[in-house]
Parts: sequence; structure tokens; C-alpha cells
Amino acid sequence: MILLFFEPGNLFWPVVIMSLMFVVGPALLLTIIGLIIRKNNKKAAKVLFIIAAVYFVIGAGFCGTMLS
Repeated sequence: MILLFFEPGNLFWPVVIMSLMFVVGPALLLTIIGLIIRKNNKKAAKVLFIIAAVYFVIGAGFCGTMLS
């Protein structure tokens, strides 16, 4: 079933999935790290949340432009 995604003529969905991983993956990872650090250091957690939001906005804009 998974091999149907990677057939030579069907490269649209793997590109979409990889683009979503590049947009959401690092931002989600930074958010999780920020939630873990939030208990000890609120200022560092706030910086990580801001970086995650900026990364998501820039990544979504870039990948959205590439896909359209």
C-alpha cells in the first residue's frame, strides 16, 4: 500500500507529506522543548515559542508557495 505513493508517476503526495514535515516538524519540536523548559526557565521557553511560531509562518509561506 505504501509503495503506491512512490510510483514514478505519482510524486505529488510524497512531496506534500515531506513539505508538511518540514513546516510542522521543527516548529512542533521547538514547542515541545519549550513546554518542557517552561517549568524551569520561562524566558527561554518564551523565546522558543517565538522561534517556533516564526519558523512555522516562514516555512508555511515558503512551502505553500512551492506547492501552488
